[in-house]
Amino acid sequence: MIPWLEADDPFPHVSSALTEADGAAGLLAAGADLSTERLLQAYRNGIFPWFSEGQPILWWSTDPRMVLFVDNFKISASLKKNLKKIHHSMHSDGRWQIRFDHAFEDVMRACAAPRHGESGTWISDEIIAGYAGLHQQGYAHSSELWLDGELVGGAYGVCIGQMFYGESMFARVPDASKIALAYLVHFLRGHGVSMIDCQQETSHLASLGAAPISRSEFISRLRQAVSGPQIKDWVPKALFPVA
Repeated sequence: MIPWLEADDPFPHVSSALTEADGAAGLLAAGADLSTERLLQAYRNGIFPWFSEGQPILWWSTDPRMVLFVDNFKISASLKKNLKKIHHSMHSDGRWQIRFDHAFEDVMRACAAPRHGESGTWISDEIIAGYAGLHQQGYAHSSELWLDGELVGGAYGVCIGQMFYGESMFARVPDASKIALAYLVHFLRGHGVSMIDCQQETSHLASLGAAPISRSEFISRLRQAVSGPQIKDWVPKALFPVA
């Protein structure tokens, strides 16, 4: 059994999360709300919400935890070629642009759109409202790829101190989500962020350089990172020398 949280209840310690033997590895609690205060409390303790429409709010702390150390981010030869093409365009015809926080909710809704024949994702209107609140207070951010004034790819997540928690990505043209992520990783590295939380283990994340670490190591690294200074100037940095 997991505890049901009322509005003012604190989270249980992450060590009490269910295990694989329980059939829901990482499930910690249910209930409460998605207020800015509750979400910040969750992330500072290595906890995140994940639930489907019709379910109560479910809180998780997985073990192991999938993370991307920014120095391990993999840029394939084809991705590097596209990054250089976009870099050239940004400084010539301007058809391609990288922006941060220009259309945060649009990025979330694009991430929520059905994929591969699915009816939808876990990113509900309730989730969007919760993270929009974080964005308004400067804790949630989006990295966006634009082509001819249209949003074609992006990624979003939560940043507390020098800790970034990746949430989701989307692409409407090839490599668009990876391009947005590459600029985000480059920016975060320049601001002293060493690790991005990826939450779930997937082959796609592994192909980008992410790998699992134990929850105890994750929590230890997290505690140090969230105590760092909050990043203020969310402006993309050039990946390559300006020609």
